[in-house]
Amino acid sequence: MTSPFTKILIANRGEIALRVMRSARALGYRTVAVYSSADADARHVREADQALCIGGPLPAQSYLNIPALIEAAKKSGADAVHPGYGFLAENAAFAAACRDAGLVFIGPSPEAILAMGHKAGAKRLMMDAGVPCIPGYQGEDQRTERLQAEATRIGYPVMIKATAGGGGRGMRLVATAGEFADLLRSAQSEALNAFGDAEVILERAIVEPRHIEIQVFADRHGHAIHLGERDCSVQRRHQKLIEEAPSPAVNADLRSRMGATAVAAVKAIAYEGAGTLEFLLDAQGQYYFMEMNTRLQVEHPVTEAITGLDLVELQLRVAAGEPLALTQDQVHFSGHAIEVRLCAEDADRGFMPQSGTVALWQMPEAGPGALRVEHALASGAEIPPYYDSMIAKFISHGSHREDARRRLIAGLEDAVALGVTTNQVFLTRCLAHPVFAAGGATTAFIAQQQAELLQADVPALQRASALAALLLFETNGGLRSAAEHRRLTHTLPIKLRFDINGGACSVSLTQRAAHSFEIQVESQVGGQAFELVLVSIAEGEIRYACDGLVERAVYRRDGHSLLLHQGGRPYRIDDRTRSASARQGQAAGGDGKLRSSMNGRVVAVAVAVGERVIAGQALVTLEAMKMEHVHAAPLAGLVIALHVATGEQVPANRVLVEIEADSPLLA
Repeated sequence: MTSPFTKILIANRGEIALRVMRSARALGYRTVAVYSSADADARHVREADQALCIGGPLPAQSYLNIPALIEAAKKSGADAVHPGYGFLAENAAFAAACRDAGLVFIGPSPEAILAMGHKAGAKRLMMDAGVPCIPGYQGEDQRTERLQAEATRIGYPVMIKATAGGGGRGMRLVATAGEFADLLRSAQSEALNAFGDAEVILERAIVEPRHIEIQVFADRHGHAIHLGERDCSVQRRHQKLIEEAPSPAVNADLRSRMGATAVAAVKAIAYEGAGTLEFLLDAQGQYYFMEMNTRLQVEHPVTEAITGLDLVELQLRVAAGEPLALTQDQVHFSGHAIEVRLCAEDADRGFMPQSGTVALWQMPEAGPGALRVEHALASGAEIPPYYDSMIAKFISHGSHREDARRRLIAGLEDAVALGVTTNQVFLTRCLAHPVFAAGGATTAFIAQQQAELLQADVPALQRASALAALLLFETNGGLRSAAEHRRLTHTLPIKLRFDINGGACSVSLTQRAAHSFEIQVESQVGGQAFELVLVSIAEGEIRYACDGLVERAVYRRDGHSLLLHQGGRPYRIDDRTRSASARQGQAAGGDGKLRSSMNGRVVAVAVAVGERVIAGQALVTLEAMKMEHVHAAPLAGLVIALHVATGEQVPANRVLVEIEADSPLLA
């Protein structure tokens, strides 16, 4: 009953590919990386023993191309395949193709994936097994009329979920009957594009639950255990941002009951390998089965931190046919761990995915047992628009929850990621928020606290503006020699204008001594005066005293922009000092041109030339980093030009549609 192997092809990319390589090498396995044309210089390619290009940049051309992956395994001599997570990790056809090709698939059997990876089927199995499930509809009749009727029977609010997917894709919360049809279409479209299957299920929406998942492991010898729970309640767009173990809402008794439910479920289907059963926990302590992820999870490091186990090593050993080396009573938990997902996205613009070149990437050094950073980037690396927006994850571990939380905030603030907008500051604010600090965050946390979490930090922005003025002055050759300075008046101010993180700022800078400056900041958020003394400046780093307090910041030039990391926050500064004072052009969309908000692929065009549209009407849908983003008409009028077609890849700011505005008489 053994399945020995020696070389592993990793059918994934980024940090998870590197994570698998680390454990594989420790056990003496050789590794093979695969990559798309967009990832030719990626770190996982450089660090593998061998690497093969398997296609173009789109996932369907490469990382989802099953024949190309099987051929790559044969060509490299790999005798096993690890799918990582996402992509093909829960694809029964891929697992079957590996088996048919004589390759060991490091994961469950195709039959188990098919049984539990499909939400409707899994829910029916769990209901038959007596596992508590959320009331809903998981039937085969997918007509809109039938689904609408079932939603009415269940009662609003209801949740629409893609049966074949995960990660929040193909999922919509419907509050009223009037919005059901539009949200159903949107969910089905996203599911079809992401998973090739538009089928959905309906569930009653549980109000403000906790999202609790149980990590399970099973071998082919009939043994199964659970490794405790993870709390994944802090989410945006139904995608997890913060995960922790153990959950602040789960006590020993509840953990034992939920764990026993999970173990019984995997034993019932002869499951093998790593898996996760996901539950919703309501305010009364009742838990409901949602779905099973038949793979390793992004958040597995928090379980590793509190158990001391290497879950990838366990995967490899189980896949080789070894029995689990520990029993349930040998599983022990120590301390508390929290993970956050650093994503290339703009939280201030609806968490819009971002892509581009990383100008400066400096991750904090991990302390022993305290902080772990999983990533696959370096300064100068490209973040392509084709894949998931997560670019790194930070994991902290402490003897108590507060230790882990405090260390994680410090680690996030020390991380430097300049050039591409990330959710770094948003994550820090989530961790520092009193509700999260008290362990009270539910799945409603971000929605309820979003205004506060996104509120501008005026003092930090003004302080950064003062430093930005000094840096612009200095890096443009503004500092004079002491002899020259003595010949100049101390009272002549220099006027600077720039945009900082998109907001206009005017600064008056007066040099009082050789390295001493008085800086007056005026912006949309108010005015403030600062006294800055330059301590030292080198390429990429500045030390300065602000009102007597000595601090350090790092910076980089990025074309005409200055990138700054100061006080745990990133800033982009665009110098407008020499530009005309009057802004040209109109506000975004005011000229009737609908532009793409990001790099992405056109998945739907809902308008044609000659049609009359109203402001806010959906015209074009783009897909970026596996999420759909609807672009609506900026004004009412007549469509006079259409510049894109379905399937086309477009860059940010590309004109998609042109509209001739209605006259006031028509408005």
